Amino acid sequence: MNSSVIISHAAASDRADFYKKTYTHVAMAILAFIVVESFLIQVVPEEFILGMLGGRFLWLGILGLFWLGSYVSEKWTLSQSKTVQYAGLGFYVLLEAVIFLPLIYMAATYAGIDVIKQAGMITLALFVGLTAVVFMTNKDFSFLRTAIVVGGFISLGLIVAGAIFGFNLGLWFSVGMVILAGASILYQTSKLKDAYSTDQYVGAALLLFSSVMLLFWYVLRILMSRRS
Repeated sequence: MNSSVIISHAAASDRADFYKKTYTHVAMAILAFIVVESFLIQVVPEEFILGMLGGRFLWLGILGLFWLGSYVSEKWTLSQSKTVQYAGLGFYVLLEAVIFLPLIYMAATYAGIDVIKQAGMITLALFVGLTAVVFMTNKDFSFLRTAIVVGGFISLGLIVAGAIFGFNLGLWFSVGMVILAGASILYQTSKLKDAYSTDQYVGAALLLFSSVMLLFWYVLRILMSRRS
């Protein structure tokens, strides 16, 4: 943390400016993701994408790199340098685009572009709704932290086990992950005022963007399962 004012202690005008910048950057990150993902779909060879789908241990390696990259990018977004902050956010957007590549390919190929659009609209509606709940009720959702941490470790263990042993986690796992992502959005949104200072809106945007993308991933998987 730097020496600037924590949001909960800032003036009302500064808080409003922080939230405006944060959600603007979330929107910019989503748009950047769409652009990068569209580019990757066009230029990455189909054989490479299919290799990501078929190689369990390759997929585990990619996930490992993603977690490492997520940690690095989060640290960058909390830097006092705006250049480093934006580099962190941009790096994370690129990581998400790579991770989403096989899922988007499968959705476009076997379920159709409309499913991707529907998943995006549902994700956006859920994000806006959950965000509105936090700001309209002014409720502290910090009590969700333990459930989110435990749920995160359990889900990660199941994902790794599924990748190693080759079993499908199924529809109900996706439903559970949507609930977990929704809880994360509630918790993260309510804690912004206590965890970030007025000039750390890029880091706050990355935090929310990561939960939005997690939500989108499993909403899309649910819609795809209904088409199969």
